[in-house]
Amino acid sequence: MRGVSKDNSGIDLWLKEIAPSTTLRQWFGHAPDRWNEFQARYRQELEANPEAVQKLRDIAARGGVTLLYAARDVPGNSAQVLLDYLSGSRQ
Repeated sequence: MRGVSKDNSGIDLWLKEIAPSTTLRQWFGHAPDRWNEFQARYRQELEANPEAVQKLRDIAARGGVTLLYAARDVPGNSAQVLLDYLSGSRQ
């Protein structure tokens, strides 16, 4: 598996402020038994950061957006929580 760095990714915008906080990511540690609580806490962080959320929504309204994540497990990652949040889904 090859990683993607910010410098060689070809990404137009790296919206770091929309990601879960370092504290939350470290607490979660991809522990399956913490997944539900991680989702709730990340949603709280998103609620507290309306400017970044609106910026992402505005960009998405103009065209495609690709959400990147560093986790190996597809259903248990922050990008999925963010996608669900942006689409109004409550999981």
